This record gives sequence, C-alpha cells and structure tokens, in this order.
Amino acid sequence: MDSCKGAEQKLKLLIEFGHVLIEKRDLDAMLHTIADFARELVEADRCSIYIYDKIHDTLWTKVAHEVGRITIPASKGVAGYAALSKEVQVVVDAYNDFRFNPDVDMRTGYITNQIIAIPLLDQKGETIGVLQVLNKKEGHFTFDDAEMLLFVANQASAALETALLYDEIRTTHLKLITKLSSAAEFKDEETSCHTKRVGEISALLAECIGLDEEKVDLIRATAPMHDIGKIGIPDAILLKKGPLDESEFEKMKEHTKIGYNILEDHENEFLHAAALIALEHHEHYDGNGYPEGKRGDEISLPARIVAVVDVFDALTSDRPYKKAWDYDKAFEYIQSREGLQFDPLICYHFIENRAEIIRIKESLKDEKNSLD
Repeated sequence: MDSCKGAEQKLKLLIEFGHVLIEKRDLDAMLHTIADFARELVEADRCSIYIYDKIHDTLWTKVAHEVGRITIPASKGVAGYAALSKEVQVVVDAYNDFRFNPDVDMRTGYITNQIIAIPLLDQKGETIGVLQVLNKKEGHFTFDDAEMLLFVANQASAALETALLYDEIRTTHLKLITKLSSAAEFKDEETSCHTKRVGEISALLAECIGLDEEKVDLIRATAPMHDIGKIGIPDAILLKKGPLDESEFEKMKEHTKIGYNILEDHENEFLHAAALIALEHHEHYDGNGYPEGKRGDEISLPARIVAVVDVFDALTSDRPYKKAWDYDKAFEYIQSREGLQFDPLICYHFIENRAEIIRIKESLKDEKNSLD
C-alpha cells in the first residue's frame, strides 16, 4: 500500500472511529467497537481487551475476537508484562520471545506470531486492563502501529474505567435490591427464602423461553422485589391465620400499587423493571386479575413469568393460613390455569422443567426465625 494512501485511509478511519464512538451508549458495544477498530487500524488478525483483576492478579478478556472468555495470570505473557510494567510491549517473533506465554495458543489452537500489548490506565495511572492485537496480516507490527494504537487505548481506557465503575455500582445496587426484597418478609414468622426462590426460578424460565443473558440476569435481580409493597399492608391482614374477608382482600391488593410507587424510576432499568413486576404479577392472562385487569401481552413478560413462579412457591410453602401443598398437586394446579391465569408458553416451560424447579425449591428451603 502506498504510504500516502495508507496514511490517508488511517486518518479517515480515525475520524470515522470518533463519530461511531459518540453514537455508542452501551459500554460493552463501545468496547467491541474499539477492538474492531484497533484490529482494522493496524491490519491485525485479532484484538482483545483484557481487564486486570488486581485482587486475584489475573487478566481476563472483556472482548476477544474469535474466542470466548480467557483468564490468564498477570505474571505471565506479553499482556501481563504490559499490565505490570505499564509499558507498551511489541513482539515480532512470539515463540522466540521470553515474554510470550504459549498456554492460550495450546488451549485455542491459534498460532501467535506477533503482538502489540498496550496497558490501559485509569485517571490515577493505575492499570485496569490491556489492549492487545495479534498477527499483522502482512509484514510485521511497527512502532508506528503501536503509536496509533495508543490513541485507541486512550479511548478504551476511558470506556473500560466507566464500565468497571458501572459494574461496581450495579453490584451494590443488586445487594440493595436483595435487602429490600427481604424487608417485605421480615415480619413473617418464618425467615423466608421465598424471594430468592422466585428470583432463581424466574431466571430459569426466562432462559428457557429464549431471553438473552442480560435479560435473564435482569429478571433474576428484579423478580424478588415483587412483594415489596407488602411493607405497606397492616400486620393484622398480612399475618392473619384465616381467610381474608372482602375488605381485607381489597386492602391486600393494594400491595401491587404500593410496590410500584416505591420502586418506579423510568431512568433506572432495574427499578423500572422491578416496579412493573410489583404492579402486574397478580394480573391474569385472561384479564381477570388485578389491579388493572390487563390481559395477554399487555402484561410485561417478566411479570407473566413471576406470576407463575409466585403462585407455585406460595402453594408449596407453609403460610399462616395453610399448610404447603405437595408438588404434584401444585404442578397440576399451574397446568389447570394455563391460558386463564397464566401465559401458556410460560406454563409449558414450567411443566417441562419440573425437576430443576423442584431442585431450586429444595435448595432454598425456609428456616424458622430464631432470636436465640
């Protein structure tokens, strides 16, 4: 390639890269874009973006062309040298270079010849990851290639630092969700795992009906909050040992709207999803539920999933007003309500996954509350 034409093409790539990054709001998508661009910019075969786990002293791939997640010791390999030295590493003959670790090649069947590894540093100058490209398609990597990749690395560092901060906030958020979910059950005579079971079984069903990993995780995190509104229901009703009368039942139904009002936040994905589940998990597929009489697809999919799981777990658990049903009777009841109370597709997968549902139920049994 003519050097002038090559420089012009790379300048166009850099300008295009800037425009694309501005449009990317999803951080994972941004990191994939950065990896794709880095590969194209230096005409490499592959690019990976590693995250440095300081606690375990490892590097693992957030993005890696052609392979899944890879975890390597930070004390080994060219990426490790880049991470710990905070310096760019250029390798022109991998198998004759003391820095190279062939373990990944042995696992993947790939043959690495050339490498550029650039440390990704946060605003404090600490290593948070490594951007690495492998095998130039024609010729060898040069220090000019390394300099151009430094520009990309600056973008990757900013995106990765934001992604890691987001993950930290998300983890904290999920812990808060778990604690809030337990609050509605704190007044029960049992220390209940009901919310955990609803979360795990709902995630199982979400996976079975084909939702992607992100949505499955979202349902696992938000389903446990379905009854948070019971915080606002008087103990005399919530813990009554006999059937509720009409006025008491009307009061109990308010927990759906109370939960929605506590949780709703349109700007927060988790709280918005949790709020809809809290509001709609007593709606019926045929429109005869509450609080709004929604039917079919008018009810959000997560709420339709939780509706089945919540009823099953309530039926098969001891309550102040009843003893637990056996599994056969509970599964028969769920099947009998297909198309009426419950979404037929979800009912189908619920019945099909009976063994795994029972396993989850048995692994998260309630325990008696003890103040000893």
